[in-house]
Amino acid sequence: MKGWRLILLAVCMVWNMSVAAFSSQQLVTDAKKQIGVTKYYDPAYTRLSYPMGDVPLIKGVCTDVVVRSLRQQGIDLQQKIHEDMRKHFKVYPNKWGLKAPDKNIDHRRVPNIATYFQRQGYQVTDQNYRIGDIVTWDLGQGLGLVEN
Repeated sequence: MKGWRLILLAVCMVWNMSVAAFSSQQLVTDAKKQIGVTKYYDPAYTRLSYPMGDVPLIKGVCTDVVVRSLRQQGIDLQQKIHEDMRKHFKVYPNKWGLKAPDKNIDHRRVPNIATYFQRQGYQVTDQNYRIGDIVTWDLGQGLGLVEN
């Protein structure tokens, strides 16, 4: 699936299912709280608990910052992506040669996050970036958060 290359993924004000109101500003605030705490870039495969599994807070990758920030609002991207991949594995990128979803790493991979958000309809096409929008790009893979 190549449509994820430069996609702005907006996290809507209300997440589907039973999650209450979502705050974009709180997402940014929670991400900023990790500055100086998460000190080391470490993309290594790590066995995680499920749901709500995480690598140690001192390390991680760009996706871990967003995953942790969303969890502060009760949104577990690890669980949401894993459940969607279990049902729709073939629509997700097959860059890693996996035969089935892997709850330890799938939510830490930018192409999977981009695919999940696209599938949920969280995609902005007018380039009107707003605070709290999650942006992905394909320059070696990246994910960021619009601050202001």
